[in-house]
Amino acid sequence: MSAGSGSLRVPWERHTLPNGLRVVLSPDPSAVVGVNLWYGVGSRNERPGLTGFAHLFEHMMFQGSEHVPKNRHFELVERAGGSLNATTWFDRTNYFETLPSHQMELALYLESDRMGWMLPALTQEKLDNQRDVVKNEKRQRYDNQPYGDWDERMQAMVFPKSHPYHHTVIGSMEDLDAATLEDVAGFFRTYYVPNNAVLSIAGDIVPERALGAVERWFGEIPAGAPIPPLPGEPSLPPRIGETVRELVRADVPLPRVIIACRVPSYLDPAFHAVEVAGALLGSGRASRLYRTLVRERRVAKDVTSYVFPLITGASMMLVWATGYPGADPAELEGALVDQLEGLVTVSEEEVARAVALTDTRFVRMLEEVSERADLLSMFTLLFDDPDRLNREMEMIRSVTPADVRDVAGRWFGPDNRAVLTYLPK
Repeated sequence: MSAGSGSLRVPWERHTLPNGLRVVLSPDPSAVVGVNLWYGVGSRNERPGLTGFAHLFEHMMFQGSEHVPKNRHFELVERAGGSLNATTWFDRTNYFETLPSHQMELALYLESDRMGWMLPALTQEKLDNQRDVVKNEKRQRYDNQPYGDWDERMQAMVFPKSHPYHHTVIGSMEDLDAATLEDVAGFFRTYYVPNNAVLSIAGDIVPERALGAVERWFGEIPAGAPIPPLPGEPSLPPRIGETVRELVRADVPLPRVIIACRVPSYLDPAFHAVEVAGALLGSGRASRLYRTLVRERRVAKDVTSYVFPLITGASMMLVWATGYPGADPAELEGALVDQLEGLVTVSEEEVARAVALTDTRFVRMLEEVSERADLLSMFTLLFDDPDRLNREMEMIRSVTPADVRDVAGRWFGPDNRAVLTYLPK
């Protein structure tokens, strides 16, 4: 049913096929459709010795299926005037196409063929090829980039070795090298099944026709076995328990200090207050970090804040400051800590600005059919609640200065910090 409140109401209807595939349809009078497929598999599902498989599979899924030759997926969508991509994250992998509305079934055909008929096209040559592509991506984005390994180091500091978030999404190259064709096929059979997926379609559709098309293309794919529990120990204390540190001397141009805190998970009602705190610290040139560290004190060349929307046990918020040549890292760290702890004095006006920024960013996402389809998939997969899309703005707007002060007091203290410092060699 359609639901929501406030000025923006996104209509939606939800269905579940007999094989367990959840389908969310959201009509909108535009000339395009966004087709979005979320699978409930990410790096958190990877077992020791098998890391990097979720990201590898994002690549493998474009290598052809039984009825679609290698690389034809891109060719067919782009020739039809559409665009497409995929991403891998800690908690999910998503695949998406935006197409002229009369080409919707092309996307359904392509997605259904690789969900139901991927394994017959899986070959050792394709595995070897994509394994090399992923290894090259790691070299380019992580190993040979200044500060490129920050997330690997920070995840290991914030999350214990037993936790599913301890290792990075790109995983271990040693594990990928050791992967066999049967390992990869087993991963596919376990997680790339209708009962572990959400398909959302937003845009210029007639819902009953769209549902009929989904049933035609996906209905005969059999359900998989129940999804296995997460490996390791997903639960963990709400705080790190101390300040942990790592100093890295590397081929970097400038000193940089990154501080991360363990915060409530995206599923926790307190997450919105953390999100607003992050915006207050780092969104725009009026933010506390930019105003204080860059403009007033002039100790930093650039600043960043980011809150990870993670769902397993805890999430992570980080802030960082890049200094000028010869900058004292202790001064950078002290300046960041001052701003983290200083949120206990936040004003009504500051919170109103941060709420407005967060709210505006969300509204802009809703304006794009591709983003709307993605959000519907996300809220259905993570919360089992597509109408969360219509309540999200209310929850953001309900954050008060007292909520942000509480976040600072609970989560940003010295008993809950990981400090990663980069210095030029």
